[in-house]
Amino acid sequence: MTDAADRVVDVYRRHASAWAAARGAKPRESGWLLRFASMLGRAGTVLDIGCGSGEPIARSLTGLGHRVTGVDSSPEMIALFRSNLPGAAAEVADMRSLNLGLGFGGLIAWDSFFHLTPREQRLMFPVFREHAEPGAPLLFTSGAAFGESIGTFEGEPLYHASLDPDEYRRLLAHAGFDVVAHVAADPDCGGHTVWLARCR
Repeated sequence: MTDAADRVVDVYRRHASAWAAARGAKPRESGWLLRFASMLGRAGTVLDIGCGSGEPIARSLTGLGHRVTGVDSSPEMIALFRSNLPGAAAEVADMRSLNLGLGFGGLIAWDSFFHLTPREQRLMFPVFREHAEPGAPLLFTSGAAFGESIGTFEGEPLYHASLDPDEYRRLLAHAGFDVVAHVAADPDCGGHTVWLARCR
């Protein structure tokens, strides 16, 4: 499993264009994005962690008047992001060592955070806190229960992991976030397990 976890970024680097084509421009998570956006201040700032190509999440949020900064470990994804959203800030950065020195009005880690190992996920909650302004919503996806799994993309193994829901709740609380909503295997969102929290 460790080898597969170490190769996640390489998979996305090699297949960035294929991923962008498969992802498409229509947000399956539009209900969650609208709920997240309703918690932002007017023209709020959003940090999109593992932003990919910027389609459709960052584009949806910019369309609602918010300013999105995208970060991704794949230079190829950031190149696509900049092409799709030339007015938005974007940089190549590993979420595990992220230290932008800025607070944001909202944070998203949709279909990105769950590629980290359980240990790495536990270490991310202080990173979320360091980049969140008071009251900022945090939206992320996880697995439904503790475990590791290997999917595939373009014929290559793709690592995923999750903590137990109770552990996510403890980590969020310890980092200063209150859970607003949690839906396991949301049928209205392609079966994603979704967390929405707010920074105190």
